Amino acid sequence: MYDVVIIGAGVTGSSSARELSRYNLNICVIDKEEDVCCGTSKANSAIVHSGIDCKPGTLMAEMNVKGNELMEPLSKELDFEFKRNGSLILCFAEEDMPHLKELYQQGIDNKIPDIKILNKEELHEMEPNISDEAVAAIYAPSGGIVCPFGMNIAMAENAYDNGVEFRFNTEVRTIKKIEGGYELATNNGSIRTKCVVNAAGVYADKFHNMVSAKKIHITPRRGEYCLLDKTTGGLVSKTIFQLPGKYGKGILVTPTVHGNTLIGPTADDHDDPESTSTTAEGLAHVCQAATRSVPSVPVRQVITSFSGNRAHEDNHEFIIEELSDAPFFVDAAGIESPGLTSAPAIGVKVADIVCGLLKPEKNPAFNGTRKGIVDPKKLSEEEYAKLIKEKPAYGNIICRCETVTEGEIIDAITRSLGAKSLDGVKRRTRAGMGRCQAGFCSPKTMEIIGRELGLSQLEITKNGGKSNMVVGYSKKSAQEV
Repeated sequence: MYDVVIIGAGVTGSSSARELSRYNLNICVIDKEEDVCCGTSKANSAIVHSGIDCKPGTLMAEMNVKGNELMEPLSKELDFEFKRNGSLILCFAEEDMPHLKELYQQGIDNKIPDIKILNKEELHEMEPNISDEAVAAIYAPSGGIVCPFGMNIAMAENAYDNGVEFRFNTEVRTIKKIEGGYELATNNGSIRTKCVVNAAGVYADKFHNMVSAKKIHITPRRGEYCLLDKTTGGLVSKTIFQLPGKYGKGILVTPTVHGNTLIGPTADDHDDPESTSTTAEGLAHVCQAATRSVPSVPVRQVITSFSGNRAHEDNHEFIIEELSDAPFFVDAAGIESPGLTSAPAIGVKVADIVCGLLKPEKNPAFNGTRKGIVDPKKLSEEEYAKLIKEKPAYGNIICRCETVTEGEIIDAITRSLGAKSLDGVKRRTRAGMGRCQAGFCSPKTMEIIGRELGLSQLEITKNGGKSNMVVGYSKKSAQEV
């Protein structure tokens, strides 16, 4: 029997696992997908929110502000990309100024550091490409941008290196209370545990409702995005929001930590948590609305579009607690935006709750640091030459768009919780994320995956399951006939 089973290997589950690995506990993270970071955590705005738009006094506001504070030291400990670039919330009409000032006061109440209201001249001096229609803005210097894949993977790797077990392709079907804990029936057999942490994203209500008479309801809220080529990377330096409305923060325009520009998301409530398709209408709205903030957004430079589902709880509030009618079952549910920002703080809170229940000893062998994949682009010429001499694979460019080397791909596959699919490699190295969107590098990447994992090309998938890249032979040699 495990001490703790965490359902979900997204940022919330991985953060909780890392924090719990500080203690002498037998921990297992289970996920129905083939890798970490396969749900909401891989398809979002990659924004570290200041916390200004969270209602004061809510758990959401508390976790947002604490998570923002933790992000920079965490990025250094775990070696993932983060930049505190600041954010702007635009006001487009004088009659909306009272709303902007209310939002500013909310930021003051939430203790957001150094926020201020900029007039039109100050705003355009800070961001010259902002629309002339904007009359004022709130500036929050604590806003930031992050690599969501890098963050999620780093926390999971660090948890794994500190003794946490991960089981992938494992789908929870039922949960029942048993003597001394819970039994989870999965497609890969039963798992018993003293304590459950429910970090299942858009499925968190399903598992909560299996054990509690006090039901919750989560709606998948789809957000569609467009990613622009790196040639647009200097368009804005800050994350540009519009005054928030009923369904969230509206369409943003932001730089990414990798030098692209990202615009979106929409907010479309629906009933299929697996549906992450994009629509012509949604993407057209993203492009049109983004030009209201930045008229010169070069929408013809879009290199890909995508969507993700936020886990919208009916009360628009995080639920992070032990259930009153299901002891030792801990929810981390309703984690929608600003969930990415809040994840480090949520992990701490979940660990505090679990440790209050199980009373574990500290893990004396815990190591809170992790080193990411070496990026030759960040090395000096001398350092890169030395690396190639020691490991020649780092001199072989596989992905030309992102200049990703064979050495980086090998590292991504062979390191802790290594990649097993094309998307797994992509999220760890960016191979396939450039202008050609994997059009040229996929065959070479597949060769490396097959070689390193001992797989045939017929076994290699895009993202696990039945997403095989090769499904048969068009021709066979004489020996095979």
